[in-house]
Amino acid sequence: MNPAQMEAVQHLHSPCLVLAGAGSGKTRVITHKIARLLQPGEGADLAPSQIGAITFTNKAAAEMRERVKALIGAKAASKLLVCTFHSLGVKLLREDGAALGLKPEFSIMDSDDVTSILRDAGATTDAKLARSWQWTISLWKNQGFNSSQAINHCKTDNDVIAARVMKLYEERLQAYQAVDFDDLIGLPLKLLSEHEHVAHKWQCQLKHVLVDEYQDTNATQYELLKLLVGPEGIFTAVGDDDQSIYGWRGATLDNLKRLPQDYPTLKVIPLEQNYRSTSAILRAANNVIGLNPKLFAKTLWSDLGEGDAVKLLECDNEEHEAERTVARFQVIRTQMLANNPANPELADWNNFAVLYRANHQARPFEAALRKANIPYKVSGGQSFFDKAEIKDLCAWLRLLLNNDDDPAFLRAITTPKRGIGHQTLGALGEFAGKWKVSLFEALFAESLAAAVPKRALDGLHEFGRYVNDFEHRARQTYGNEAAKALLLDWLKDIGYEQHLYDNEENEKVAAARWNNVLDFIDWVAKRCGGEIDNDGLAITESEKKSVIEIAQLISLITSLGEREKEQKMLTLSTLHASKGLEWPHVVMGGVNEGTLPFSREESDITAAHIEEERRLMYVGITRARLTLGVSVLKRRKKGREYVQAMPSRFVAEMKLGEGGGPKEDPREKLKRLREEMAAQAKARAAQTPPAH
Repeated sequence: MNPAQMEAVQHLHSPCLVLAGAGSGKTRVITHKIARLLQPGEGADLAPSQIGAITFTNKAAAEMRERVKALIGAKAASKLLVCTFHSLGVKLLREDGAALGLKPEFSIMDSDDVTSILRDAGATTDAKLARSWQWTISLWKNQGFNSSQAINHCKTDNDVIAARVMKLYEERLQAYQAVDFDDLIGLPLKLLSEHEHVAHKWQCQLKHVLVDEYQDTNATQYELLKLLVGPEGIFTAVGDDDQSIYGWRGATLDNLKRLPQDYPTLKVIPLEQNYRSTSAILRAANNVIGLNPKLFAKTLWSDLGEGDAVKLLECDNEEHEAERTVARFQVIRTQMLANNPANPELADWNNFAVLYRANHQARPFEAALRKANIPYKVSGGQSFFDKAEIKDLCAWLRLLLNNDDDPAFLRAITTPKRGIGHQTLGALGEFAGKWKVSLFEALFAESLAAAVPKRALDGLHEFGRYVNDFEHRARQTYGNEAAKALLLDWLKDIGYEQHLYDNEENEKVAAARWNNVLDFIDWVAKRCGGEIDNDGLAITESEKKSVIEIAQLISLITSLGEREKEQKMLTLSTLHASKGLEWPHVVMGGVNEGTLPFSREESDITAAHIEEERRLMYVGITRARLTLGVSVLKRRKKGREYVQAMPSRFVAEMKLGEGGGPKEDPREKLKRLREEMAAQAKARAAQTPPAH
């Protein structure tokens, strides 16, 4: 480690802020600091269970756990708390949520569930309106407001309506014994702030807390961390004010400003040596970000050499931009193959990425890549757990966990269909509302017979009995093979495979969906056997779990990344989704005014907005290791017409100079390179002696 990294690792006995510049080895610092905290004598001599490391994504948590395991061994690593903020929230609420009136098997609503509840609460069929309420309510929750407080922060009539809907939404969540993702931060904060004995328990349990990507925390997360570590708490916050790009979802740089005020003994350690990018790329990055006001001084540098100049790619329009980008990458790939015949993997397509500000910019690149037969993936595409068939099965598992989860009940009882129609469910809903019980509880009420016909009542009772029986078996079933057998029997019982084929015109699509279901069954079964530990949810190899225990984790998972082997595909990604990633060769597309910085109207162009967009540009630049192209359009599409486009102000701020412009059309250069390689191959063949 370099001296700054070593200083951060060795600082053990007071609060520490590590300002980790892009590519400066922050994960290495965190993992080595965890190992140092476990050392007896001069170290902090903590037990693994006394250390918590908090990240923002399951992927980051999984990577951290694997790297720590390599340092301290699997046994010690299994006792560490390495998880996301939301996983931590679930842990606190499962263990101590009774103080807030939550039972341990509370449900976690996904985005679709929330939209559905808000449509019901707001008495609207307009999904777009419900999603706008959802966004507003989420922002309020991230700022620490409940519905009573939100009403005082309303700026428009629409905000007032959203606050009223929020009150009804809160009542429904409470009735359903359910929480949404924002509650997984807000409710633990309420728990620790209002119940001192719970706060004391966790402060005694976690003697050192390490927080990754600290600049992405919002106001609620900051208050939660303060209560988690206590007034005398010892923690390590690792972050970079230059990479704070999530202001639109509540993240605030005020959390970095407040740290020295709230913790006067805070030690600030900047990590400035970059191990990722060449000097040419870092110079462009430093030139851009240097124009933002600084909370803490920091300038990235590298000893990886000057490298290729950053190239400015001037393009006529979006289609021309996509063609030039593809040609540029083909030139680079051909050169890599020619210069490194012993290491052809350096030219694999997973070494290339196109980054852009908005999702719609991907379309021309996708078309050009398909035309060139280049394999690609779109980062941020549909998650495995967002597929309809997987959400169907997850609804069943949620219902086993929490019989009061009405959205899960409605999805399970209607998927597959079982002869229970909307009229019956409507009558059941009225009955449940009248007696203030959940739909499942209402199934077994003696007086329900007066509200629904006997045939419908028999169907409801049959469903209820099956759920109870399945729940009992799921609690008793441990291990891979037993879990798989139980789950396959369940799918057969409810006729799910036939349901897919009956409701899908294309048999190939139905077969693909059924394969997804089988993948899901394998995924759950393997975790019941304790076989997999790479999603950041703290399942260790030595633990066998029941189906019901694994079901508790599913709502937290945003993707099934580990089910797919790493494929050698070029990446298309938004700049926001690219944070934390890197590629040898990058092109940033559509770097024009109105797109980056993004703006719809002049009123968008505030100083704070430009500063955050400049940080986004900085994040994009620092994703590149060896080569970087910055593409600007002369004309861009607006509706069906083309309008004149201006290069982004950030392009001038990079100070590329004369060396930044393209010297040769990459398509012509590629043609010439291929001809040269063909000539070389022909010459080698001519020199090879004939075989005897």
